Amino acid sequence: MTDTTIATTVVSALGDPVRHDRRGRGPAVVFVAGAGPYREIDPTTTATAELLAAHGFTTLVPDRLGRGENRVPGRISLDRELAALAALVGSVERPVVLVGHSSGCAIALAAAVRGIPVDGLVLWEAPFGGTTGEVRAWADEVEGLLDAGDRRGALEHYLKDIPAELLEGWRQSPVFAVMADQAESMRPDAQALAWVTSAPFADVLAGLRIPVRVVVGTSTLAEMTETAAALDAAVGVVTTGVVDGADHDWQPAAMAREIERVVRDEVVTTS
Repeated sequence: MTDTTIATTVVSALGDPVRHDRRGRGPAVVFVAGAGPYREIDPTTTATAELLAAHGFTTLVPDRLGRGENRVPGRISLDRELAALAALVGSVERPVVLVGHSSGCAIALAAAVRGIPVDGLVLWEAPFGGTTGEVRAWADEVEGLLDAGDRRGALEHYLKDIPAELLEGWRQSPVFAVMADQAESMRPDAQALAWVTSAPFADVLAGLRIPVRVVVGTSTLAEMTETAAALDAAVGVVTTGVVDGADHDWQPAAMAREIERVVRDEVVTTS
């Protein structure tokens, strides 16, 4: 079938409009971006959604709250972000799979654990390193800077563990200023990462009963492969895989094939 993109809006239970691109027809795939990306600057996710739509899937690519076309006033908590995600999930027929990218993996896991009706998760390069105390202190600092109105400081602190040469390149990019302006949208990421590392994975994710596929790129940081292995060891519904990708970004054709395989083989057959 040909791909038709419909830019549309759902409204969350908390009253937030959630603008997103919808494509295709079939089992639903909802993308959950990590800290920073939104549709206008994220061609990789759009390309992946287009490929899946052409292969018989419904795909939803939203702007996260506080970004792109979803600029909203006030404090954006994890609960508020999850309400937006629940509205997206509720707008399509099941089965529904969430595809989380980076810190979006923690948000997708929180959605599943808190009972948003999804049937599977595909998680790309979940960055769940660090001890409970370290991550909580980092998240508290991010939130404190946001509360003080220091959005650039919050962004820089959020990215403090990024390799220095990569961070310096970002600082020189016009996108960095946009990300700083939209830094309030990172609060749910910080809260979700603090939550998922608040106890051993086997305890935090004990309620998971759906297939979870944790994927890393062929060229990635050690933290990502270590997290994938730790999740696999701790949670019985988790499997791991490797897909073509580098620099924390996937190759659309390879990722589309992986998502399609997971949905067809692990989700649709058990729904």
